[in-house]
Amino acid sequence: MFRRRYWNRRWGLAVPELLLAPYAVSISMHGRKIAEPAPSGRSEFQRDRDRIIHSGAFRRLEYKTQVFVNHEGDLFRTRLTHSIEVAQIGRSIARQLALNEDLVEAVSLAHDLGHTPFGHAGQEALNTCMKDHGGFEHNLQSLRVVDVLEERYAEFDGLNLCFETREGILKHCSPEHASQLGEVGERFLKNRRPSLEAQIANLADEIAYNNHDVDDGLRSGLVTLEQLASVRLFAQHLDEVRVSYPNLTERRVVHETVRRMIGTLVTDLIAQTERNILTHTPQSVDDVRDAPPIVAFSTGMLELNRELKAFLRTHLYRHYRVMRMSAKSQRVINDLFKAFTGDPRLLPPQFSPKNEPERVRAVADYIAGMTDRYAIREHRRIFAIEDI
Repeated sequence: MFRRRYWNRRWGLAVPELLLAPYAVSISMHGRKIAEPAPSGRSEFQRDRDRIIHSGAFRRLEYKTQVFVNHEGDLFRTRLTHSIEVAQIGRSIARQLALNEDLVEAVSLAHDLGHTPFGHAGQEALNTCMKDHGGFEHNLQSLRVVDVLEERYAEFDGLNLCFETREGILKHCSPEHASQLGEVGERFLKNRRPSLEAQIANLADEIAYNNHDVDDGLRSGLVTLEQLASVRLFAQHLDEVRVSYPNLTERRVVHETVRRMIGTLVTDLIAQTERNILTHTPQSVDDVRDAPPIVAFSTGMLELNRELKAFLRTHLYRHYRVMRMSAKSQRVINDLFKAFTGDPRLLPPQFSPKNEPERVRAVADYIAGMTDRYAIREHRRIFAIEDI
């Protein structure tokens, strides 16, 4: 473990602090689009994290859903709780690997800022609506939110985040779109990797997403413990919990099983990443960018994780009740898109496009920024006679 000692000014004590590995992102080498004075009392990536937390797009994540539409229950995951869980998992991994926790946290908290209402159903619907206008992809939209759409500062649009944070937000991108994004899109054209911190945030997202969908699926009653017992990763931990705690209530059995699954995935990810670091011997961030992906699961764990994802896709995401709600959600998105593009005067003044070429993208920005309940209310305002 890389450690050093530093002087704690408040208490006058020497306290151990994590020393970053040589291939970690210690400072922003590429800076911000608009130069700013260095922050006082915090790092550049802490400043990024703070700007993300104070953004309007981050607050709206509270009412944007993962799988279940917001009004279906207060205990299901939202994009906000999911992002916080990703940040927690990501920071834990980064600390074990002596990487920059603050950068991992900033990327994790911002990665879903561009998500539409109604989860993936909403994204699919808006992408279809935008097929003749460049399409819609939530990673690109998240970057657009932090680069352009947030209006909080006097001297620039967006949040003016560091390059490394913006790079981590953009997990994947087509060459066509990458060519239009300048420096942040270059790695997709040159077949290079992002920082290890960005790679951690990406897989922390997957760990949180899959395991918490298991929890929400069981809570909703759409999947059962008996069904999940056919999934090896879940069954292994379920059996351990039942043997160790034979009198535990079912709800606590679920929590304990999911907790252990997350722990197993995180432990495997750290161990395999350490092996990959020894194999590729990166000495700098540039070495990381030129190497194959380094943050990864072991081959065996990757197979178990794929099995879990396949189960969720079949038994949860394609469950008839989820499909019914997805169909309703997509209808809302389609109706709103047609209404606003057909008559931009229906848009609130602050969202009205400045010129004709921006009209359709402005509509997509407006719809993507909606929460579940706001989209439903807006649909009712436009189409329900009783709301005239």
